[in-house]
Amino acid sequence: MDIIVCLKQTFDTEAKITVKDGVILEDDVTFIVNPYDEYAIEEAVKWRDELGGTVTVVSIGKERAQEAVKTALAMGADDAIIVTSDTSLDSSASAKALYEVIKERTFDLILAGNQSVDQGASQVAVRLAEMLGIGHVSTVVQLEVSDDHVVAHRDADGTTEIVKGKLPLVITAQQGLNEPRYPSLLGIRKAAKKPIEWLSFETLVPDIANVSKAKEVEVFLPVAKEAGKILKGELADQVHALIDHLHADKKVL
Repeated sequence: MDIIVCLKQTFDTEAKITVKDGVILEDDVTFIVNPYDEYAIEEAVKWRDELGGTVTVVSIGKERAQEAVKTALAMGADDAIIVTSDTSLDSSASAKALYEVIKERTFDLILAGNQSVDQGASQVAVRLAEMLGIGHVSTVVQLEVSDDHVVAHRDADGTTEIVKGKLPLVITAQQGLNEPRYPSLLGIRKAAKKPIEWLSFETLVPDIANVSKAKEVEVFLPVAKEAGKILKGELADQVHALIDHLHADKKVL
């Protein structure tokens, strides 16, 4: 069972985000493995240990993504590929780079987090499956794997759907799929000796302008919440005051 895990390095979920002149400042910020991807790593290692095979981690990002990759290797992954890019990538570009890495490789299963905590689009794995011409099952909370198929229990708006799919397949992990392990000291030592292959995004995807579907126009923090406004007077007067406020101040009417 050869498994590929798509991994992203993200800001710590408790980090304070600072934006200056339209740029997110990374000074003194802790970066971590995207929490949803931890479930994917754990599930991959679990099935590798049970069925044999390998677990390969693929990550796209700046060179610092190596820190997250080493965490995955310490959790039990066998090797890793890092595609370096200093450019902010949309879901389409990220999926295209993963496709270029994976398309010539032999694999039975691709696992990824259901979404990244920084963008939350839940698009990369789905687009990757489409490019590879294979099926996918998203938001999986329970997974059973056999020689040639999987049975996946997926979270579907408060209920559970049970889906059977034939390998190869793309699966995205939802919270609750498992309990990700903490890297042990032995695992950390072993990770230092595991191979990491470095590739360039620009080499894999030279025509990014034609691949990207979204363009970053501006980066800014949400507007700070204002104190609530209490309307007084007769009901009719309050209604008129509310409409005037929404029209003149909030520009929503």
